[in-house]
Amino acid sequence: MKTAFSWPRFVAVLLKEFVQMRRDRLTFAMIVGIPIVQLLLFGYAINTDPKALPTAVVSFDASPYSRSFIASLQNTGYFAVTDTLADEAAADRLLDLGEVQFVVVIPSDFSRRLVRGERPTLLIAADATDPSATGNALAALAGLGSQLLQHDLTGPLARLAPTPSPIDLRIQRRYNPEGVTQYNIVPGLMGTILTMTMIMMTGLAMTRERERGTMENLLATPVRPIEVMAGKIAPFIIVGYLQVAVILTAARFLFEVPMIGSLVTLSVALVVFLAANLAVGFTFSTLAKNQLQAMQMTFFFFLPSILLSGFMFPFRGMPHWAQKVGEVFPLTHFLRIVRGILLKGNGFAEISHELWPLGLFFVVAAGIALNRYRETLD
Repeated sequence: MKTAFSWPRFVAVLLKEFVQMRRDRLTFAMIVGIPIVQLLLFGYAINTDPKALPTAVVSFDASPYSRSFIASLQNTGYFAVTDTLADEAAADRLLDLGEVQFVVVIPSDFSRRLVRGERPTLLIAADATDPSATGNALAALAGLGSQLLQHDLTGPLARLAPTPSPIDLRIQRRYNPEGVTQYNIVPGLMGTILTMTMIMMTGLAMTRERERGTMENLLATPVRPIEVMAGKIAPFIIVGYLQVAVILTAARFLFEVPMIGSLVTLSVALVVFLAANLAVGFTFSTLAKNQLQAMQMTFFFFLPSILLSGFMFPFRGMPHWAQKVGEVFPLTHFLRIVRGILLKGNGFAEISHELWPLGLFFVVAAGIALNRYRETLD
C-alpha cells in the first residue's frame, strides 16, 4: 500500500531527471544558453535610439555658414557625415540602396540669402522605411531652432539670430511619408515567418524520419546526398511561396502596403532566401537526435536572427560588433531586399549587394549539411 507522499521516492525521481538532463546535453545547453543570449542581446546590442546615422551631404555653397550648419547637425549626435557628393542624383541612389539614412542638400544661394534675412531653404531627405530609425533624429532638428549658426550670426548679422530659425528646414520622409509602421513591419514579417517555418519544418521532417526508422531505408537506396537534399528542400520552397502569397495579399488589401517594385524581382530573391533557410534546417536535422532537439536549435537560431536583423529594433542603433553578427543572418539581408522592392521600387541592380550574401550563406550551409549527411551515410 502506497503512502500519500514518500520523500525517498521523490528524491529518486528527482535524481533520475537530473541524470536524464545530463545525458541530453543539447537540451541542457539550450536551457543555459538561451537566457545568456537574451541577456547579452538586450543588454548590449539593442538600442531604440540610434545615433551617428550615415548622412550624405550635397553642398553647392562652400561658405562658413554651410560648414557651421553641418557641424551643428553632427553635434546633435544623430547625424554622421559619411559622404560628400557633387550632385543630388548620386545622393538619391545611396538613399535607395540604404547606404545612408539622410541626404542634406545645401543650395548655391544659401549664404547670400542668409545674410539678406530671406531664410534660405535646406532640404533634408530621410529614408523613412523604418520610422523608428529616423524619428528621434528628425525630432532633434526641431530643437536646433535658434541654436543654428549662433556662433556665426554676430555683429551686423545678430538681428538674424533670434527665433524663428534663420533657416527653413524642409524635411522629406521618403518611401513612407506618413510614418506608417505597417509599411515597415508587414514586409518584415514575411522574412521572419519564413525563417522560422522553413528551418523548423525541414529539421522536423528529417528527424521524424530518423525517429520512425525510415531514414535507414533512405540510406539503403543509391540516392546521393545532394539528391536527398534537393528533394527535401524543393517541396518546402513551394510551401514558402504559398506563405508569401498569403502575406502579400494581406499586406495589400488589409494593411494597404505599397508595392512599387517588381514581384518578379522579389520572387528571384525569395528562391535564394528560402534555400538558405532550408539548408540551415537540413543541417540542424543532421545534428539533432530527435524532433525536440531540432526545434530547440531552430529557436536558438531564430532568436538572434529576429533581434539582430533590424526587424524589431533599428539595425544602425546596434553597436558595431552586433551589426557584424547581424550581417551573417539571411534575415538581415532579406529584410532590406523586401522593403527596398516594395517601398522603394528597387530592381536587381539595387538589391544585388544584398543578394550575394544570401547566396554565399546558402553555399556554406549546404556544404555543411551535405558533409554531415555523408557522415551519416558512413
